[in-house]
Amino acid sequence: MRQHPCFSDDVRGFARLHLPVAPLCNIGCRYCLRRFDCVNESRPGVCSRVLSPEEAVQLFCRVRDRLPNLTVVGIAGPGDALANFPTVRATLAAIRRIDPGIRFCLSTNGLRLAEFLPELRALEVDYITVTVNAMTEGIGERLYSYVERSSTRLFGRAAFRYLRTKQWRGIREAVRQGICCKVNTVVVPGINEQETWRIAKGAAAMGCYMQNLLPLVSVPGTDFADGPTLSPGVLHTLRQECARYLRQMRHCQRCRADAIGVLGQDMCLL
Repeated sequence: MRQHPCFSDDVRGFARLHLPVAPLCNIGCRYCLRRFDCVNESRPGVCSRVLSPEEAVQLFCRVRDRLPNLTVVGIAGPGDALANFPTVRATLAAIRRIDPGIRFCLSTNGLRLAEFLPELRALEVDYITVTVNAMTEGIGERLYSYVERSSTRLFGRAAFRYLRTKQWRGIREAVRQGICCKVNTVVVPGINEQETWRIAKGAAAMGCYMQNLLPLVSVPGTDFADGPTLSPGVLHTLRQECARYLRQMRHCQRCRADAIGVLGQDMCLL
């Protein structure tokens, strides 16, 4: 059984700890606006505060003492884990020295996944979630404002082509090296609903384990702040279509970057 509440049907049996040590991001998602002091807001990309590696390790030790069912330590932001890799590496390496059996999970946009795979394997990262929102250039251009390449920024369709190439290369290599991969897809009504099954089909062909369709959370200040809400019925239909190709996650709680505990019963220990 996979000892991870996102990858397992045993939602209550396993607890996870998200360590918010990754504030930077290297792409511009038009639906995303990250705030760090949002203690009453539950969505990806927010946390009460960013931790240093030392603070993160101290928090891990406290949580492990409180939660005997803690099985997974994840880094899910508030930015991109691999855009902050020196900090992420220091955090995971220190925790691995303390607890050789804990499982590691990272969330990333995939832009630098292939680049860091050797080190991720050395750190014994078991799970990776890659957010893939589009397959076609016209739709990708509408979802991303820029993508970083070295010291420059790409824009428009060139940006999305570069991101798409990096994402799928990283996913393919991660699966090949034995990492369990999940694909997250943020569903933006009126933009990428018909991309979801194409993403599912592509991810299945790469050997991914699961797809998670996430309805857009409209955030003030973003390009989609006033967009329509995805209805539960449409979400169900999209999941049914995608399930023809790839297992669907249906119990996602859209966790914060500092989530602690079992899904749906978060604790506040920061």
